[in-house]
Amino acid sequence: MKKAAIGLYIAVTLAFLAWGFYQAIYVAPTDAMQGEVYRIIFYHVPSASVAFLFFAISLAGSIGFLAWRRSQPDRAQMADAWALAGAEVGVVFCTVVLITGPIWGRRAWGIWWTWDARLTTTLVLWLIYVSYLLLRRFAAGPQVQTLAAVLGIFGALNVPIVYMSNRWWRTQHPAPVFGGGEGSGMAPAMVSVLMWNMLAWLLWGLLILGLRYRVERKSQKIASSEAMASLHATGNA
Repeated sequence: MKKAAIGLYIAVTLAFLAWGFYQAIYVAPTDAMQGEVYRIIFYHVPSASVAFLFFAISLAGSIGFLAWRRSQPDRAQMADAWALAGAEVGVVFCTVVLITGPIWGRRAWGIWWTWDARLTTTLVLWLIYVSYLLLRRFAAGPQVQTLAAVLGIFGALNVPIVYMSNRWWRTQHPAPVFGGGEGSGMAPAMVSVLMWNMLAWLLWGLLILGLRYRVERKSQKIASSEAMASLHATGNA
């Protein structure tokens, strides 16, 4: 039954991705100012939104681990698995943002990169979470999870700075499309296409997040069993 539900979810997700692609390429009208290149928005903006969501999940998991690591170890390990999974998937989507942004910028601005507030804070966010993943991958010792949780919380504090950067500072990056003041907004036909793609990539991200969480929990249980077996063998010796 569980496999059937997962299979159905995957099928629905792939259908939404295909529908979103069709909407972005064939249905959305061409932008009068930017031409066809603006269609990157239907992947750039959803990727940024989903990345923020998964960094928030990583933040919640990191806080949960620190809160429960002494009183409820098993729950703390579950929280840590969510923190790691959220960080990994968030980095993937943030990477997409940092790839699609310069492609769009090269056509719109004539340059691949500029050190303005939005681009720089996004790069810093990506670097923090890549550092988090490197710490989890290569460091060893009983304090790795604690140090990673602290780093995950620190990284998440940068998310609102990234989001508000083009409101707080004058940047080369375009002003907010929604809620950006007079003249902001999109044509209704473009908004509907953007929402379809937001939903499609959210579903895809949640699928990968859930699978990655399950893998991490299995790894934790295997590590715990090996540690118990080693302790038992040492005691018998």
